[in-house]
Amino acid sequence: MLPEQLDLLYAVGRPSPAPDGARVVVAVSHPDLDEDRYHGDLWIVTVADASARRLTSGPRDSAPAVSPDGRRVAFLRAGESGPPQLHVVALDGGEPRALTDRPLGAGAPTWSPDGRQLAWSARVPEPGRYGTGDADDRTYEPDAEAPRLVTEFGYRMDNLGPTRDRRLHVFVGDVPDEPPAPGDPAPTGAMEVRRLTAGDQDDTDPTWSPDGRLIAFVSARHQTRESDLRSAVHVVAADADDVGTDTIDTATAATGGDLSVSGVTWLLDGRLAVLAADVGPTGLDFVGRPTRLWVTTSTVSSGDGAFEVRPLTAPDGLDLDGGPGGLTRATGSLLVRDLHRGRMRLLRIDPDTDTAPEVLLDGLVTTDHAASTDGSTVVVSAGDHARVGDLAVVRDGSAAWLTDVSARLRDAGGLSEPIEHEAVGSDGAAVHGWVVFPDVEKYGEGPHPVLLNIHGGPFTQYPAGFFDEAQVYAGAGYAVVLCNPRGSAGYGFEHGRAIRHAMGSVDADDILTFLDHALTDERLDGDRVGVMGGSYGGYMTALLTTRTERFRAAIVERGYLDANSFVGSSDIGWFFPRQYHGSRDAAVEQSPIRHVDRVRTPTLVIHSESDWRTPVEQGQRWFTELKLRGVPVELLLFPAESHELSRSGRPRHRRQRFEHILRWWAGHLPVG
Repeated sequence: MLPEQLDLLYAVGRPSPAPDGARVVVAVSHPDLDEDRYHGDLWIVTVADASARRLTSGPRDSAPAVSPDGRRVAFLRAGESGPPQLHVVALDGGEPRALTDRPLGAGAPTWSPDGRQLAWSARVPEPGRYGTGDADDRTYEPDAEAPRLVTEFGYRMDNLGPTRDRRLHVFVGDVPDEPPAPGDPAPTGAMEVRRLTAGDQDDTDPTWSPDGRLIAFVSARHQTRESDLRSAVHVVAADADDVGTDTIDTATAATGGDLSVSGVTWLLDGRLAVLAADVGPTGLDFVGRPTRLWVTTSTVSSGDGAFEVRPLTAPDGLDLDGGPGGLTRATGSLLVRDLHRGRMRLLRIDPDTDTAPEVLLDGLVTTDHAASTDGSTVVVSAGDHARVGDLAVVRDGSAAWLTDVSARLRDAGGLSEPIEHEAVGSDGAAVHGWVVFPDVEKYGEGPHPVLLNIHGGPFTQYPAGFFDEAQVYAGAGYAVVLCNPRGSAGYGFEHGRAIRHAMGSVDADDILTFLDHALTDERLDGDRVGVMGGSYGGYMTALLTTRTERFRAAIVERGYLDANSFVGSSDIGWFFPRQYHGSRDAAVEQSPIRHVDRVRTPTLVIHSESDWRTPVEQGQRWFTELKLRGVPVELLLFPAESHELSRSGRPRHRRQRFEHILRWWAGHLPVG
């Protein structure tokens, strides 16, 4: 893969099946290098014959939700500029109707059981901020807004900015009875909406009770919410008119611990199923804590106060994915994603029995899933090394592909399949991962120069599926080594917790063990090795260069480099270093900046100027310290980008990033 092929990265989003499962609506998106933006359309796919037709034409359509009667599709549409707004269109086609016109846009919609209403979360700006002031009053211009008075730790978030003056709250709106027929003009005018929640917290993931009377959502409304990571599920009456906190009931309370909730759905009998991690008595013990599945011990109704939950999965064994769309009801069972040895399995779990989860799909990287109303049709968006993300129906333990949006990327050639490896360290610990080789026809059998890539997190994993980084580097002639050392997700509780209060210890040992194992392959040149990584990967890259001079060069990207200054500058600084390092003294000692005087390796530092996860001062200081010591070093800064540059930054910035990376390696680790 080449950097200029980024706009071939087509992928499908979360599927939404019609009630009978016969048709599925899905958003298809891709980067557009010419226009320097992302484009998204909605498509309808027929399951029986895998035929597809376009339902909408963007420019940025996403988050489709088919109505319970199967006649309409609610979705988000963003124009050339401005935030996404709710729209609705007939499933058979026609002109979409705009339903909202909120200053900061709307979130993904969810239908009421009777198909008459939608619920969603949306940010509510303080008067006068974010363009809500008088256009003629210059005091409301962005640069002239009043100062923000900060009194708590959590006041901003990477890739978003300040949050306390634009909190997320739950809204409900009545959907017009009939969408326009094909060929008819769309009615104009936004629908009337009701705001159901208020307060100085974010209320997310609204979901309707089976009878349509209640809406459950995730929020942190407890007294100590400013100093811990706990959150809970709450319920509010769907017909509530008062947005005061007296309308909110706590629906879940952890038994024997404290939960940080990431997802919720209702069971048909009125109980709630919850995705959450137990963060312990302090509410901050998050390191290596797997997301688990829980269910309330009784049905939930408004006004009953807190409900106990019981776990359906053990603290060791499964690492459930708590990301968006990670939990779906399929009639009486639940669908979840499990991070497992570099893959993401799709599991079905019965909430009423102790039977082991049923593995519906394994071997692919399942990114999202959904089910028909009766649970008989399960569709997924999934990928492998040559599919960024395609729609498939699950049949007999395998995926029957319904789309092939990655066909143009495959036809362009140059994609390599990761080869699975496992190494064993001196302490007997197994380290699992992958090696991606360059194309033999273009670059021969080797030995090839090697790029050791280190993932972020650290509680995440390198997957077996499509990874643009590995494909671009292999496409340039490098053998790419990727592993999941201790501290990574997907290998059990002890594996994930192994580096708690010991960052840069066994994880560094595992990475070097895996590299040495990979280098026993004669196709890899052990004398020509570079190292690179972002975020925690940037931390580990920098740390390794303080301990060894074996690498020809290094790339430290959005690195976590000094725990001391990170505490006061990062959006997660107030809790992250203490939990991973232990004491403040340990955090200082385990920080790469503490040992920067030992570095001799030429280094390219890459950072985004608007990164609030690992703030730009981290990269700037690493560059300056190396420059002062005469180490060959460059600093590449991207304006107006966040921590997510490599994944969702402006398409042209993503291409330019790859071009600079390949330029650096061509100078320090030439191919051939």
